[in-house]
Amino acid sequence: MSLTLILTAMILTAASGLPGFCFARSSVWGQRIATGVMVAAMIVGLAGACLGLFGHSDPGSFFPWPAAGNSAVGIDPLSSFFLVPILLMGGLGSIYSLGYWPQRLHPGNGRRLHLFWGLLTAGMALLVISRHAMAFLLGWEIMALAAFFLVATEDDRGECRRAALIYLIATHIGTLALFALFTLWRVKTGSFALEPVAGGVLTLGAMNGLFFLALIAFGLKAGMMPLHFWLPGAHAAAPSHVSAMLSGVVLKMGIYGLVRFLSLLPDPPAAWGGLILILGATSGLFGVVFAIGQHDLKRLLAYHSVENIGIILMGLGLAMLGRSSHRPEWVVLGMAGCLLHVWNHGLFKSLLFLCAGSVVHNTHTREIDRLGGLAKRMPWTAALFLIGAVAICGLPPLNGFVSEFLVYMGLLHTATIDGTSGSAVLLAVPVLAMIGALAVACFVKVYGVVFLGNSRGDASDHAKESPFTMRGPMLILAFCCVLIGLVPVLVSPLLSNVIAIWSPDLAPLTDLRTAAPFGFIGMMSVLLTVLIVVLTIVWMRRSRVSPHLGTWDCGYARPTSRIQYTASSFAQMIVSMFRWVLRPRVHGPHVGGAFPAPARMQTHVDDLVLNQRLTRAGHRIKHWFDWFRRFQQGLTQQYVLYILITVILMLGMLIPFDKYIAWLFTR
Repeated sequence: MSLTLILTAMILTAASGLPGFCFARSSVWGQRIATGVMVAAMIVGLAGACLGLFGHSDPGSFFPWPAAGNSAVGIDPLSSFFLVPILLMGGLGSIYSLGYWPQRLHPGNGRRLHLFWGLLTAGMALLVISRHAMAFLLGWEIMALAAFFLVATEDDRGECRRAALIYLIATHIGTLALFALFTLWRVKTGSFALEPVAGGVLTLGAMNGLFFLALIAFGLKAGMMPLHFWLPGAHAAAPSHVSAMLSGVVLKMGIYGLVRFLSLLPDPPAAWGGLILILGATSGLFGVVFAIGQHDLKRLLAYHSVENIGIILMGLGLAMLGRSSHRPEWVVLGMAGCLLHVWNHGLFKSLLFLCAGSVVHNTHTREIDRLGGLAKRMPWTAALFLIGAVAICGLPPLNGFVSEFLVYMGLLHTATIDGTSGSAVLLAVPVLAMIGALAVACFVKVYGVVFLGNSRGDASDHAKESPFTMRGPMLILAFCCVLIGLVPVLVSPLLSNVIAIWSPDLAPLTDLRTAAPFGFIGMMSVLLTVLIVVLTIVWMRRSRVSPHLGTWDCGYARPTSRIQYTASSFAQMIVSMFRWVLRPRVHGPHVGGAFPAPARMQTHVDDLVLNQRLTRAGHRIKHWFDWFRRFQQGLTQQYVLYILITVILMLGMLIPFDKYIAWLFTR
């Protein structure tokens, strides 16, 4: 039953954009029909996913394709867990697009956007229910190509074309790694079926090869540093609801692939878990550091995706170490933190990107320093962005705190082990704490500059609140963030079912409800929420009766936006601390003459991998091969000479060398 519902939802999403091509480009009916179909698919698909989450597994076969065998697709709690954000964001993003990207205002690319939005959702759904390498690759490629066309929605802009091309190159490098992965899997196991392998079937060399190919392929899709180079540009250039889908859902397909594939390999070495933990800590720390140095609102949120992927990988690395060391409490806490943060990041990061889309939709700019004072003109967006900001910083009483707390608990459990291994894992605790502190600093900067203070120009002066079609999906995502934060015990049985699938040998040895104090976390979150509400009510009552008196203004009777903190000035100290990795470029003002012209100081932080490594390496390779241009002059006589030389060489290859030497000496 659950598989039938999922397949029905997948077919509906794939076909949702087709009716739009039966109407005129500027007609609104194609978009409305697509949205209605996507919402219906969301409801049907979530019903099937809920059945799968509660243990109603369906290993049924469906795929009339000889290469895919007899068991191409199936449902289990792990697949259902990742289906929930796919289907939820597929429906909510389609509703959001009614106000953000209306068909009548975007006749040139609106129909294409709706078509590939549905195909993206269908491709990801097929990917997570695949039980065969061919079906997995089919879903993977549908997802990759649909995401490429979505990033390139505004293909008349050079920024979008460049971001889409970089994404296409990166995703197909991952696809090539997947080809190699599944080829090696077929050689070593004798089948393309994605089923667990018994111990002793694979040699250590084969397992290491499979692991590193999986790490490259799925790490590229997840945006794991240093394989994240495609991510900031794609997230910034795409429409905001597409950015929400990319960050909140598409990145998790890399996490799903890694989690699923690692569950198939027996007896993983401890080095695997340690490497994933190190990569997660690196991604988390450097992701948030690069986010602080950004001035583009969407690029800043994109780097926070790298940060949160790092937190997810830290939980997965801890769980892998638990499997290697036969520590069930590590497996349960690490995997619970990893999986719950997949959901939580999908919720609050999608919320933040939709709020950023609301800001961009009304101000027509992504530059943080051109905004300001939007809380007065867009109160709903400001309040919802604040909820997402608190959640992404891992602060109580919202959902981000719960999943990060589980990772903290799992890492702290390593303190009970004697020796250097436990101490080494324990070093990840201060890194995770530093990530949280830097995230707070970053979002204080963003919220203060964008929503508080005075307007910095026309971009903010004429802003107004977004329509309900945009606010409705944001409200639903914010409600889910609050619900998981206040009542985390609701997700405990779901996580237990998924962990039992991932590690059937160790997971049942430790009950998640006893290992993680969900009840205590929920009680403290509720008490904190009540305290915040009471203090807010008291503050509002006092502000009504107290007189409004001006404070000492240091002689500035009429303050302007020029004396406010900018994003650059707020983050200057932190950027200076991490100058060794950020390498900021400072464009200082040139002041000269008796009457100097107005000048500005600007700072820019380029990406560590794309701008500071890959682009420079590409220019260097291009310079090395510039000498070859002398052979391509466009002269016919040169090409005839090349053909003659080629023919002589080919004729020479036809004559055996030893016979040719003998012929010369006989003369």
